[in-house]
Amino acid sequence: MAGQSIVLRNNQPVALTEIPRLSLDAFRAWTVSQVEAGKRLAVLCCFPQIHGFLLCAVLADDANGWLELAGAEAAQEFPSLTPQCVQAQLFEREIFETYGLRPVDHPWLKPVRFPCASHHPNHKIGEMDYFQVEGPEVHEVAVGPVHAGVIEPGHFRFQCHGERVFHLEISLGYQHRGVMQALLQASESQRRHLMETAAGDATAGHTTAYCNALDALAGRQAPARAHAIRGIALEFERIACHIGDLGAMAGDVGFLPTQAYCGRIRGAALNMTAAICGNRFSRGLIRPGGVAYDLDDAIIRHLLERLEAVRADAVSAIELLWITPSVLERFERTGVVSKEIAEEIGLVGPAARACGLNRDVRHDFARGIYQFQQIPIASVESGDVYGRAMVRWLELLRSMTFVREMLLALPDSKIMSEPGAMKPESIVVSLVEGWRGEICHIAVTDAQGELSGYKIIDPSFHNWFGLACALRDEAISDFPLCNKSFNLSYCGFDL
Repeated sequence: MAGQSIVLRNNQPVALTEIPRLSLDAFRAWTVSQVEAGKRLAVLCCFPQIHGFLLCAVLADDANGWLELAGAEAAQEFPSLTPQCVQAQLFEREIFETYGLRPVDHPWLKPVRFPCASHHPNHKIGEMDYFQVEGPEVHEVAVGPVHAGVIEPGHFRFQCHGERVFHLEISLGYQHRGVMQALLQASESQRRHLMETAAGDATAGHTTAYCNALDALAGRQAPARAHAIRGIALEFERIACHIGDLGAMAGDVGFLPTQAYCGRIRGAALNMTAAICGNRFSRGLIRPGGVAYDLDDAIIRHLLERLEAVRADAVSAIELLWITPSVLERFERTGVVSKEIAEEIGLVGPAARACGLNRDVRHDFARGIYQFQQIPIASVESGDVYGRAMVRWLELLRSMTFVREMLLALPDSKIMSEPGAMKPESIVVSLVEGWRGEICHIAVTDAQGELSGYKIIDPSFHNWFGLACALRDEAISDFPLCNKSFNLSYCGFDL
C-alpha cells in the first residue's frame, strides 16, 4: 500500500500537505486491509475544512512501533468501514453525531453520547433505540444513569434470560463537557486546566500527551530531568489507581481485608505525588516544555521511604487475593474476553494485556524517559477478572521498581526548555500509556501556528465495548465485578 499513507513515529509532527488524500473508496480499502493485516485503528476522526471535511485514520503498528496516517475528503457521507472493521464502529457513530457526516451502510448507526443535532434536534442525552432480544421469558433490565454511591452517570441496558445476560448496551453522554471545542478557544492556562480535568484520575496521562504534542509542534525537547519527573508522575498515578482498583474488586466479592487496606494504601500512594507538587493528582506539575516542580534531595529521600512503605503494605494486603480460594473462585472464568475478540474490537491497556495482547505504549511507541528506561510488559492469557486483576498487580510492582530507579538516578539538567512557536499547518499524534491504557491526542495547527483542531481518545473509548463483550453469557449479578475489573472512565469517554 505504498504511497497511500505517511509513516510516523510517536510525537513526530508533519505538514498537513504531507497527508495522502485518498478517494473515499481507497481510504476505506486501505484502512480495512491494514487492520486485517494486524494493525490497529488507533483513531478515526474528522476535521472540518472550508469545503467539507477531512477524514483521518491513524493505524498503530504495535510490532514495529510506528503509526500510519492517511486522509480523505468527504462532504455529507462516506462508505462505512464497520462491516469489515469492527474497530471503526464507535468512531463512525461519533463522526455522524458530531458533524452529521453519514457512514453509509453502518450496521447500527445510533448515538454514542447524544443524537446528531442536525438530524434529531429535540432529542436529549440517553434517548436512543436499544437492541432487543425477543423470546419466551426474555426480559430487560435497565441500570442507571443514577447509581448508588459516588459514581459517575451511565446507563446500562441488559437483555436477559433469567440471570443469563444475552446482550449489554452501554449509553453514556451524561458527562459531556465539550472539552475539545473549548480547548480551541481557551488561553494556555485554561488549556492546561482542561487537560488536567479531562479524566481526573488520569491527569498525568492526559497532560503529558498534551504537552508532548505541543512540544513536538514547537520543535523543542523537554529536558531529561523533566522527562524523568513526568515518568515518575505517570507511574505514581498508575500505582495509586491499580491499588484502588484491586481493593474495589476485593470489595465486590466481599473480601474486606484487602478492600479496607487498599483504600488506605491508595491514599498513601497519592500523597507521594502531593509531596512533589502539592496536589495528589499531579495538577500543576506537567507543563509544555517540562515540569513546574523539581525534586531536591530531601524530597527524593522522603519519596524513597514512602515508596518502600507503600510496597510493603501493598504486598501484605494484595497478595491475600491470590491465596484465598473464595476470591479466586469469583475472579477466575468470570467476564472472559478472548484474545481473538480483544484483537478484533481493539482493546488497549490492562484489559488488552489480560487477554494476552502485549500492547503498551511505553514499550511499543516509547518516548520521553521510556526510551531509556524500559518497564517490562505485564500480560496474562486468561482474559477474565483474574487476568485483569493480575495484570494490575504485576504492573504496580514494576512501576514501583521503575520509580525507585528514577529517583536514585535523576538526570542532572534543568526542568524547563525555552518556549517556541508551533509549526504552522501541521499535525502531530501523541500517544501515552495512561493507567487505563493508550491515551491519544491529535493536534492540528493553522497557518498562524495556532491550534485549529484537537482530538482526544481516552482508553475508555476503545474499551467500553469490551465490557459489553465480557458480560455475554454471564450472570447479571457478575456485572459489578466485571465493571470494576475494567473500571473505565465516563468523563474520559464523554469529552
